Amino acid sequence: MNIDQLSLYCAPTFFIDADHEKIIAFSSRNAGPSDNPVKKAVSIFYAVRDQIRYDPYEIPNFQEGFKASRTLSTGKGFCVSKAVLLAACLRAQSIPARLGFANVKNHLTTPKLRAKMGTDLFEWHGYTDVFLEGKWVKATPTFNLSLCQAFGVLPLEFDGQKDSVFHPFDATGKRHMEYVEDHGHFADLPWDRLMSAYHSAYPRYFESDGISGDFNAEAKKLRTNSHGLT
Repeated sequence: MNIDQLSLYCAPTFFIDADHEKIIAFSSRNAGPSDNPVKKAVSIFYAVRDQIRYDPYEIPNFQEGFKASRTLSTGKGFCVSKAVLLAACLRAQSIPARLGFANVKNHLTTPKLRAKMGTDLFEWHGYTDVFLEGKWVKATPTFNLSLCQAFGVLPLEFDGQKDSVFHPFDATGKRHMEYVEDHGHFADLPWDRLMSAYHSAYPRYFESDGISGDFNAEAKKLRTNSHGLT
């Protein structure tokens, strides 16, 4: 990949607003003391993974809702918004990053979320692709550590060298995630395509009454019930 192509993945965009003052401050604060891009990327990954709470009830129905700076300000987001934020923070540190999307079958969800979505197939799941040491490496900052502990799921680690993607099984060996279809990579969020897919697949999610909840609490309750505890 030549310099011109890489520069495309370092530039700020409408959604990946890497030039926003809050993004610059957050990425600088969490990049660590090293000048090594791999160490910086790893440190920023964990900051986004654990400091931004995963909330599947936080799928905005308007463009500005997907901006990285907005996700940072709210302190929560779902897979796509967290991937956008990670890309912005990396670009703010001059580390090339782009967005990747895939359909995944999620075997660990909650009854409330499944009822609202009507399926356990999550279309256009988002992750971040990072260019480090001459190659692209996948990074998935979706589930924060506390949520993984609530669900009994192994947290995704990232070393900047190997792809960090969802485990096929959870910590007890039960089916967790399946990657079903890949949608490719993008320099910015393909909002129109994303929302068209979401509205088609999950019409109940975007009903006028909306949806809200505490996904972490639901996960804990679900795991407690599955173990027969009180």
